[in-house]
Amino acid sequence: MNLSDYSNKKISVSPSSSYKVNLVKSRVRDILYEKIPSEHIAKLVSKGRNIARVELSVLIEQIFMDKEFSKVSDEDRKEISTEILDLILGLGPIENLLNDDSVTEIMVNGYKHVFYEKNGVIYSSKQHYESDEQLRLVVDRIVAPLGRRIDEQSPIVNARLSEGHRVNAVIAPVSIDGTSLTIRKFRQNAFSLQDMVDMKSMTSQIALLLSWAVRARKNIAVSGGTGGGKTTLLNALSQQIPFNERIITIEDSAELKFDRHPHVVRMEAREANSEGNGQISIRDLVVNSLRMRPDRIVVGECRGAEAADMLQAMNTGHDGSLTTLHANSPSEVITRLVMMVRYGMDLPINVIEAQIFSALDLIVQQDRLGSGKRAITKIVAKNLDSKDYECVCELDKKTNEYIWEVCPDWVDFLPYSKIATEKEVALWKSSLQFC
Repeated sequence: MNLSDYSNKKISVSPSSSYKVNLVKSRVRDILYEKIPSEHIAKLVSKGRNIARVELSVLIEQIFMDKEFSKVSDEDRKEISTEILDLILGLGPIENLLNDDSVTEIMVNGYKHVFYEKNGVIYSSKQHYESDEQLRLVVDRIVAPLGRRIDEQSPIVNARLSEGHRVNAVIAPVSIDGTSLTIRKFRQNAFSLQDMVDMKSMTSQIALLLSWAVRARKNIAVSGGTGGGKTTLLNALSQQIPFNERIITIEDSAELKFDRHPHVVRMEAREANSEGNGQISIRDLVVNSLRMRPDRIVVGECRGAEAADMLQAMNTGHDGSLTTLHANSPSEVITRLVMMVRYGMDLPINVIEAQIFSALDLIVQQDRLGSGKRAITKIVAKNLDSKDYECVCELDKKTNEYIWEVCPDWVDFLPYSKIATEKEVALWKSSLQFC
């Protein structure tokens, strides 16, 4: 596109002795749309965002050359240009937050209020949208390429950005104070257990125990509250699965990443379309995964009737499976799983509890602490003698140290399966102080 095609359009100039950044930004944006209509911007974007950004930057520089903007400083010109380009080509005021790797969550509570989470602490952003209509355009820009829509008939939408970030948007009449937008960000490369040790989310002893558990094909449930880091830990555990095993992942919104594993099939649930057809539930995918010759089944989050099928899979030869679920403690995991199973089938509670005990070898509680840091706070393992779960270790939140109580029975058998040597097991035990 030749920008000179628009040079004959007259730019309206209103003299002013002073300016405010927001007023100048609105003025420059209006002139930009006068010089290059939205349909031409769309054609530029179709060539690529980088190409469009370069060409539009040149045009904005030409606009600033008019004497109307002579008092605008170079610093403000750069800021205004960036914000306009972010709005036209990206997601506006939250574009810089998306590009900041240290930001883990972005929350827009109506167009005037933008918040973000960084290092476990929530901050208020100085930038915000200018109107709810502007915010709605951004939401439409997110969901439209995914074949989704959001309107009064469907005021809630869950989607995923190309980078893998999870998006939730709610509009009126459900969202009373204007459009709400929440983006949960995920790293391009998943955290490893060692990364989590470095972040003090666990100790090296816990990391080694969990690595052994995965390689020994123990069924593991990661529990915790919202934003506690369950998916991050699940992904780190998944990386311990040997490369010669076939992994089937099942998620509501695909978040798990496998940077190096060569044999992974990722499946994602699908909501019903506007006509109410085409829904594919987590339970449908769990049932289907059993026909896909899985060595490991990884369910991103267990929250409903699929719990029954998952437990059956764990109890019928698909050991080494991994999942997460919302619970405030390992003991609450049992109660919640009983409720979930009863959604799918009417069985006596004692029968369901027996199925859970037979299926789950390890329950790992992952929480967000008061400081904002995510950490493993408790691990329990089943004890075949007592027919109950016993505490392996627990974080003392006063001293910030782990108290080890027992060693899981299966650790002593690791040398026989060639997962660890007797010396490695002995060294690991000697590094712990059991009560």
